[in-house]
Amino acid sequence: MKISFKYISYFLLFILGLSMTLTSCTSDLDVTPKDDDEFLSDTFFQDPASYKQVLAKLYAGLYVGGNDGDGTPDIAGLGGDFSSYLRLMFVTQEFTTDEAIVAWSDDGLPALNGQTWSPSNQFLYGIFSRAFYEISVSNEFLRQTTDEKLAERNVDANLKAEIATFRAEVRFLRAYSYYNLMDLFGNVPITTENDPVGYYFPEQKTRAQVFAFIESELKDIDAGLKASKANEYGRIDKTAAKFLLAQIYLNSKVYTGVDKNNEAAVLCNDIITGSAYKFADVPYRYLFSANNDRNGAQDEVIFPVIGDGNAIRATGGGMSFILHASIGGSMNAADQGMNGGWAGIRTRQEFVKLFPDVTATSDKRGTFYTNGQSLDIADFGVFTNGYAVTKFTNVNSDGTAAQRNDIPDTDFPLFRLSDVYLMYAEATLRGAATGNIATSVELVNKIRARAGAGVITATDLTLDFILDERARELFWECHRRTDLIRFGKFTGGSKIWQWKGGVKNGSGTESYRDLMPIPSTAIQANPTLKQNPGY
Repeated sequence: MKISFKYISYFLLFILGLSMTLTSCTSDLDVTPKDDDEFLSDTFFQDPASYKQVLAKLYAGLYVGGNDGDGTPDIAGLGGDFSSYLRLMFVTQEFTTDEAIVAWSDDGLPALNGQTWSPSNQFLYGIFSRAFYEISVSNEFLRQTTDEKLAERNVDANLKAEIATFRAEVRFLRAYSYYNLMDLFGNVPITTENDPVGYYFPEQKTRAQVFAFIESELKDIDAGLKASKANEYGRIDKTAAKFLLAQIYLNSKVYTGVDKNNEAAVLCNDIITGSAYKFADVPYRYLFSANNDRNGAQDEVIFPVIGDGNAIRATGGGMSFILHASIGGSMNAADQGMNGGWAGIRTRQEFVKLFPDVTATSDKRGTFYTNGQSLDIADFGVFTNGYAVTKFTNVNSDGTAAQRNDIPDTDFPLFRLSDVYLMYAEATLRGAATGNIATSVELVNKIRARAGAGVITATDLTLDFILDERARELFWECHRRTDLIRFGKFTGGSKIWQWKGGVKNGSGTESYRDLMPIPSTAIQANPTLKQNPGY
């Protein structure tokens, strides 16, 4: 299938400082494109501007699902809105947990609400394909930027040095996609720039092998990445790579069977004490406002997915999806800076109850809309069943309007320093030799002080507390499924929430659902892939 990468100037303008028109071909569904002419061509890379253009396409792929925003989709069979990377991460990380539930009946969504999905689920197919699409484009960029290729094109020394940094960023973005695949699906193929161009069946690797590849890549690119906060806002630096490495170490027991809590604690401490990022000394709501790229919140955001209402054409993906879909019932969309709502996403009562008294709580993170909403979810298809959430807003932190009300300006914080604080505390509680309980308490209280929550002591700092505090601080930031699995509370009966298991009062689910099934479409395309147990 031919794909035009047209006019993605919003990222070039707001992150990379360029504008562009890019036309090329690549595969969007197969692990490796079938024909040589489906890759970005040698001719295209004769233009010195092409290297930054492809880098922009990869960053843009975190928000938009196709060209011209929701236009020509990258993933065949799924619209650009449905195949937005951020939207798909939200769907898989949040709808499957106690933090969110969606009212819509699109094929596959009710199954995600209730942990009853199957290999034919279109949203699982979507994120599997989106991740491998990003990997495929990354691989071709790396093939086209070797020293030999650059010498053949007589690329000058200054551009060559810049491309070296681009290569490190692209390798990070590829590692990030492999991280999501490892986390969701476990055993997946690994393809790199060193694999053949053309049609073949790549070998499926074990989850531990994928972990080892990601770990190796993140360590290896450190020298090529820019120093902490030295890159343009929205682009990767050394700290972002350390964050992702700490994240896989914290989950290492799940991924490999081996604890790496001390390694996680060491990296977290390095970020806390040695990076240029600092805890944002602003109200909690500033972190999720339309101007969160410049209101002080940006001090702690290590890796955002950038939003810009005037430059992004995606009306159904990214933050546009999260904001539109969370407005309904008696809510006034204008209060959220939006032009309307899609009456989709709310939260479940078990999450609400993590805040002791929603009507009187001093914890400013409990951003619930309750007017006309029932706490109980008798029917998940009715938006007014379940409290709505107003965490994200397309209004500037000073109350002024954003640029427009159909596509938000709000950036989505994929990685932020508060998460590092909580990872450090958790790794310490899990036995990290270099961890310190007193430091952990101090870090957690710093987070809670900003939220207006009460002070804790070392006695309060338990693993159960950390799981709850992660929910209070990081809800709707695409962490909950992974967190619950790490704590052994995603499947099974140790933690129940409404509609888990597909029944109103919730029920235990099969442990094999800690892994998603390899999509049936992927197995049809590559019959050497083995399905995960239970499916």
